[in-house]
Amino acid sequence: MDRKKELKQLYKETKVEAGVYQIRNTVNNKVFIGSTRNLKTLKGKQFELEVGTNTNKVLQGEWNEFGKDAFSFEVLQVLKPKETGFFDAKRELKKLEEEWLEKLQPYEERGYNRMKSN
Repeated sequence: MDRKKELKQLYKETKVEAGVYQIRNTVNNKVFIGSTRNLKTLKGKQFELEVGTNTNKVLQGEWNEFGKDAFSFEVLQVLKPKETGFFDAKRELKKLEEEWLEKLQPYEERGYNRMKSN
């Protein structure tokens, strides 16, 4: 029983990191760029694809076609919170994701993201 309490405490103390990630198709080099307030949820993204419930139909279709071994998951950047003052993690994470989308342009034949209409 002490081990259970110990593990629970360890879980509570584990730092949650937000960041931007990519899912890369290693066959055709198309990528999906996303962000999450908890990078540990990347396993959940992989699980969604494995069970066929990912909402990105093109990504899901190619996952089904090529198989899980054709995809890699990579953290591109961890969001660094400010040391002092107000820090809006949600807004800063959105800005960070937009920077990566601008940099990598993962649209159409290059990726699985959809262009945002202005």
